[in-house]
Amino acid sequence: MASVVLVVPGRLDARTGGSIYDRRIVEGLRQRGWGVEALELDASFPYPTSAAHAHADAALAAIAAGSIVVVDSLALGAMPDLITREAERVRIVALVHQPLAVAAGLNPVTAARFHEAERRALDAAALVIVTGRATLDLIAPYEVTRDRIVVVEPGTDAAPFARGSSEPSPIQLLSVATLHPGKGHGLLLEALAAIPCREWHLTCAGSLTRDAVTADRLRHMVTSLGLGDRVSFVGDLDRPELAACYDAADVFVLATQQETFGMAVAEALACGIPVVATMTGAIPELMGDAAGILVPVGDKPALIEALQRILEDAQLRARLAEGARRARQRLPTWDTASDRMSDALRALVANG
Repeated sequence: MASVVLVVPGRLDARTGGSIYDRRIVEGLRQRGWGVEALELDASFPYPTSAAHAHADAALAAIAAGSIVVVDSLALGAMPDLITREAERVRIVALVHQPLAVAAGLNPVTAARFHEAERRALDAAALVIVTGRATLDLIAPYEVTRDRIVVVEPGTDAAPFARGSSEPSPIQLLSVATLHPGKGHGLLLEALAAIPCREWHLTCAGSLTRDAVTADRLRHMVTSLGLGDRVSFVGDLDRPELAACYDAADVFVLATQQETFGMAVAEALACGIPVVATMTGAIPELMGDAAGILVPVGDKPALIEALQRILEDAQLRARLAEGARRARQRLPTWDTASDRMSDALRALVANG
């Protein structure tokens, strides 16, 4: 087999959804006989410093000719010149979690710059892997032909059913997402503050440092909304600590603006936890019609109504928890994801 190099921004063991995906795919490919090396670039990508860019230049140039080089999208669109150069001697595979140009909060100039850079990089790629079917629409403006695209969705680990809170404890709400504008924490806090029911506690698990400005803004918002005793920001958690949060949760909540899949929602469903989330990515397909309540992206009145219903109606929570337990039987596995990735790379090798 050809050797495979996975190029990632920052550390492969970072606790983001993209890094978890990358790490599990590396493990799965190795189990299937592929020799896989992880090449960790500087964490400043997709806004690399000059030193980070120089390091990436040298590291890519040192990869053996003929190798398969899988480049995470957080790095891909930040170095189109390097990608175009290296595509002449290695097989570039673009691994697109989400195009940089559609990230929440970008100004039009930055979005246009990323779009052009990603267009060039994707044009040079021999194969494009997208991690969710929603990404097909997001990359449509780049005019990548469908025969060069393969969808490899994340898997979900089996988990025990969550035990939830114990009466008379407040209803335990859990949200798992890095604190940045695209994850909708601000909207969630505003919606919760508007609900008469006060018997709840929200735990937000996710990095407080990747976007320190957003994290500080949310802390101030909690204070200004008078929610200081009912909201906890616990930061990045190790797997055992995160598993304990899922086990204690009664409801999972996610007001995200955009997802390509929805790995945290899948993890909640694997624990049999009912979900209130926005209709984006694969979340509607994961949840079906009986595992929770879906609301349109950015629709605060609908989010308030959904949260109020699920907080005030114990029987509704119980019915939706049963639906979540059924939904978990449909969740994709990491074995399936690794098989699809391996098959895609084998086809690339076979086709030269």
